[in-house]
Amino acid sequence: MTTLAGKTLFITGASRGIGLAIGLRAARDGANVVIAAKTAEPHPKLPGTIHTAAAEIEKAGGRALACVVDVRSEDQILAAVEQAVSAFGGIDVLVNNASAISLTGTLATPMKRYDLMHQINTRGTFACSQACLPHLMKAKNPHILNLSPPLDMKEKWFAPHVAYTMAKFGMSMCVLGMAGELRSAGVAVNALWPRTVIATAAVQNLLGGDATIRGSRTPEIMADAAHAILTRPSRECTGNFFVDDDVLRSIGVTDFAKYQVVPGAELIPDFFV
Repeated sequence: MTTLAGKTLFITGASRGIGLAIGLRAARDGANVVIAAKTAEPHPKLPGTIHTAAAEIEKAGGRALACVVDVRSEDQILAAVEQAVSAFGGIDVLVNNASAISLTGTLATPMKRYDLMHQINTRGTFACSQACLPHLMKAKNPHILNLSPPLDMKEKWFAPHVAYTMAKFGMSMCVLGMAGELRSAGVAVNALWPRTVIATAAVQNLLGGDATIRGSRTPEIMADAAHAILTRPSRECTGNFFVDDDVLRSIGVTDFAKYQVVPGAELIPDFFV
């Protein structure tokens, strides 16, 4: 299978950035995309809403369903899953993309921020997986894809921002555990992480602004890598911690220049790789 035509993807945090890029790549195949995100009204610092994202998905050739979902709310998740199944007849793919970040040390991380990261990243991923699973288990080629890093228990990944690392590694532990748990049911569970910094609103606003954006790749590299994973047979592709350019190399992509924000600029490696 090389296409997501007719498949239904439930993508958290899909109103912008990597989540939206994955949705747009699927939409070009003719997929149904559920945009499960918080931003219903325009935000002063962030581009896009669930409604502008839905319009982009439909323009790209897909069908869209815009749902207001704060992944901290089990009720909102369940309501969106119900709407998705009612609109499209099922769910084939869950992409756990919604995430909160704070690259702060122990003394500089308010507990409110700690809670936010753990509620959105680890708990949100678990809750969305739990809610989608009954429907994924009925799908022909079901996939869960978490945008989280390879599990590597080295001090250097934890020391600079232990709270954030714990919250992201929590998503990766969901991959490790659920891949084993769901293998016999044929539900693939994998992680995908970028080799380099990706040009998103979070990078622009929180991680160094224009200078960092210059050394970034575009969200499309993650979208193309996600597409390659999600079109693989679920029973043959599970429990992997994928890195975007490795996935693309495995399908014969050799030119990564098209993904650079500034062609020829020195790329900035991402955390955790």
